[in-house]
Amino acid sequence: MTASVADTRPRIDGALVRRLVDTQFPQWAELPLKLLNPAGSDHVIYRLGEELSVRLPRHAGAIGQARKEFEWLPRLAQHLPLAIPVPVGVGEPDFGYPWPWAVSRWLDGEVATVEALADSAQGAIELAHFLAALQRFAPEGVPAENTREDLTGPPLSDRDHETRLAIAKVDGTFDATAMTALWDAALSAPGWDRPPVWFHGDFHTGNLLTLDGHLTAVIDFGGLGIGDPACDLMIAFTLMTADSRTAFRDALGVDDATWMRGRGWALATGLNAYTTYAAVNPQVAAQTTRQITQALIG
Repeated sequence: MTASVADTRPRIDGALVRRLVDTQFPQWAELPLKLLNPAGSDHVIYRLGEELSVRLPRHAGAIGQARKEFEWLPRLAQHLPLAIPVPVGVGEPDFGYPWPWAVSRWLDGEVATVEALADSAQGAIELAHFLAALQRFAPEGVPAENTREDLTGPPLSDRDHETRLAIAKVDGTFDATAMTALWDAALSAPGWDRPPVWFHGDFHTGNLLTLDGHLTAVIDFGGLGIGDPACDLMIAFTLMTADSRTAFRDALGVDDATWMRGRGWALATGLNAYTTYAAVNPQVAAQTTRQITQALIG
């Protein structure tokens, strides 16, 4: 019998995290640990005391994130208008846990919601300013033509096969003809013809934090990279309405080809999440239904 993906994932519990922290970061050995639940599909997250968090990858696809964030996020933080999680240490594999893990500064806030922010032109403009600042970041150590594998995001065309399969699978729930037309247009849109810029890589509603209804932070930089920023336009379709989307696009100055590629990213990622989780998670079903529908609207 073949083991499932879940069977091959490491078992992570409070006892393991306590041992990892106490042995590798003894200065924090007295701080209490509290499981954050739900924490997302990529990491198990514990709050460590009042000011820190511990993040442990659940699967092999997330194992490079700790060291990448430790290298870049402290350098990025001072240039961005919203807070981001600043790593303070990278832990090593031990006690049967196989991968690097991270300790970062805790950021207070609640996950952004469509109900609170969808109609907010101010929020949309703040997000545009965040992306503009990210795209301007030009640190030393990265060549103008990025050759670092950990910072090179896959092109939209890499999703062609799985996206067409997903379109066929959800035909009847969504308009397959309209989705196919959008996907074809996104793939045929002219590519990014300017110098590569930084992108977040997973810029959706679930990775934004708010306090008292105002945007305060952007989290989860596992997809951070350099290249075509169209993938970050996903936020326009996961969070915004048509009006706030217009304010966002105007503030960021997005050309037609990049916008079309962004709609393609929103469609592809929305379909992937819908076909994977919608049957077992009503919240994901609602979120991705909105994302796919808004991407079709444009």
